[in-house]
Amino acid sequence: MRYFSRFLMMTCLVLILAPASLSHEGDESHVHDIAADRTWTISETGDTIVGQFVSAKDGRVQIRRNDGWVRPVALRRLSADDQAWIENRMNMIEQIHTTYVLTSQQAKRTAKGRNVTSSDPGLPLLQKSFEPFKSTVKTRSDADYFFVESNGLPDHQMMVGITAWQQQVPMPQKYTGSNAWQIPLHPVPAKEPMSAKDNFFRGAIAIAVNGIPIFNPIKNDGRTDTLLAGELDNWGGHCGRADDYHYHIAPIHLQMQIGDDAPVAWALDGYPIYGYQDEKAPDFAPLDQWNGHKDADGNYHYHATKKYPYLNGGFYGEVVERDGQVDPQPRAESPRPALPPLQGAKIVDFETTRPGSHVLTYEVRGGKGTVSYTVAENGSAKFMFKTSDGETTTEEYTARPARGGRQGGQGGPPRDDRPEGGRKGKGPPRDGMPKDEPKSVSRQSVGDMKLTSSSIDKDGMLNVDCTCDGKSESPAIAWSNLPKGTKSIAFSLWHTAPDQEKSYWVVYNIPVSVNGLKQNQKDVGKVGFNDRRKAAFDPMCSRGPGVKTYHITVLALSEDLKLSPQQATHKGLLEAVKGITLAETTLDFDYERK
Repeated sequence: MRYFSRFLMMTCLVLILAPASLSHEGDESHVHDIAADRTWTISETGDTIVGQFVSAKDGRVQIRRNDGWVRPVALRRLSADDQAWIENRMNMIEQIHTTYVLTSQQAKRTAKGRNVTSSDPGLPLLQKSFEPFKSTVKTRSDADYFFVESNGLPDHQMMVGITAWQQQVPMPQKYTGSNAWQIPLHPVPAKEPMSAKDNFFRGAIAIAVNGIPIFNPIKNDGRTDTLLAGELDNWGGHCGRADDYHYHIAPIHLQMQIGDDAPVAWALDGYPIYGYQDEKAPDFAPLDQWNGHKDADGNYHYHATKKYPYLNGGFYGEVVERDGQVDPQPRAESPRPALPPLQGAKIVDFETTRPGSHVLTYEVRGGKGTVSYTVAENGSAKFMFKTSDGETTTEEYTARPARGGRQGGQGGPPRDDRPEGGRKGKGPPRDGMPKDEPKSVSRQSVGDMKLTSSSIDKDGMLNVDCTCDGKSESPAIAWSNLPKGTKSIAFSLWHTAPDQEKSYWVVYNIPVSVNGLKQNQKDVGKVGFNDRRKAAFDPMCSRGPGVKTYHITVLALSEDLKLSPQQATHKGLLEAVKGITLAETTLDFDYERK
């Protein structure tokens, strides 16, 4: 394995350069051998994979099966023969690499002689796309990928115009090194393209040319259009639960800096995303279901649209899907925990007072409040929250330990759901809310339904009797303001862990005459399966330290569900209620193990 580190850098050079110009008599058979189907063996199980060798990186081998799916496999899991097959190609790799380096050096000397600059039209479109933002966006590439590094903050104003605010604010992210965004240099059309309408609700699906990630316009509940829900600012962005700023629609406003003919973003399958089409243009062509088409030269690209899907509606090209997202994904982190949504608030101003210091101003119930904060170079932050009635709270948050990006399935992606973390102090005041009203008021998603719980105290903490530290009783919940036409009610108690959504309690087909459940009540509706595959309430029993946040989502439905308990999981419930949901609301609450 002594050659493997060099092999990682050169594998794709073999696939790209050898067939084109470097094969010659005596070498051609080896080149074709690499691209041919091979039967690979997993050493510990004896399972086999038939497919073509694609590449290897960071100890993982990519194998393209006959059905077109690219399967990643850890190199150490392959049989000794397979590992030897890889190592036996090193002599050829070395020869090709040497030729490539000499050719590259010669090209650089030639370029230097003709004074080629970074704006040379001969440079690839991908590299040129990011150059208008080179003061804040750094790029690099290897044989496989183009890497984009940034701090996740655009040079335009943010947050203003949001009317459904989750109390997150823009904080710098470390999208650098192994945590950088990566775009395939050689995109491959997928045999079975995947739609963003049914997939990829977690993480980004594209990266804007100013270094800002772009998430699916539909949020991670699989139903809510973030633009129509009022969650986006005047530039099409907002902050996720890790205080990470990102867009949810194509950033057309960037055309003021880059022009109308340049891509505004690149999808993570390697194809560019351009602005709105001109229907009167001579090269106008209808868009396919992925919001793209081919130009006159046969090159595929996506377009922005003013209606859903707004940008790429899926992936025309090959991507690796893992846990509902494109893999790998960089990690976004914040030193502070996420806060509950602030009902009725509208963000009216966001000002950077000096580098690293910002003031966000919002209006709520006729008054104004502010969030002032400063982020230090080490990632720690100081916050001052001032409500519309003059109440002030200060908070200090220490930086989290450095963690690597999501490479090869490690770490976690940036996301719109709630991360976990610690904070010093009691947190910001609940602006515009009576002092005796519980913190855990419901946040409206669809309709005017309200949701409360007597098992949650005024600070939003769950009664210990509803956890494994107490009596393991199911919490009380009560709902009101059901919409006309409601035939049944369903709810789910869930929590977002770093790598998955966990389900603790699912109940459905609750009669419309019922307006809630008492604590530990078990005789209402049909009980679905929790993550332990039991038709029961699974009490919270957090393993890690710190405050964890959980959610109860209640849905008013236009008909009963025809599901078995095994089908009525959290995910199955959300799938089953599509098209019959009249109202939906979610209550957030916290729990901390002592």
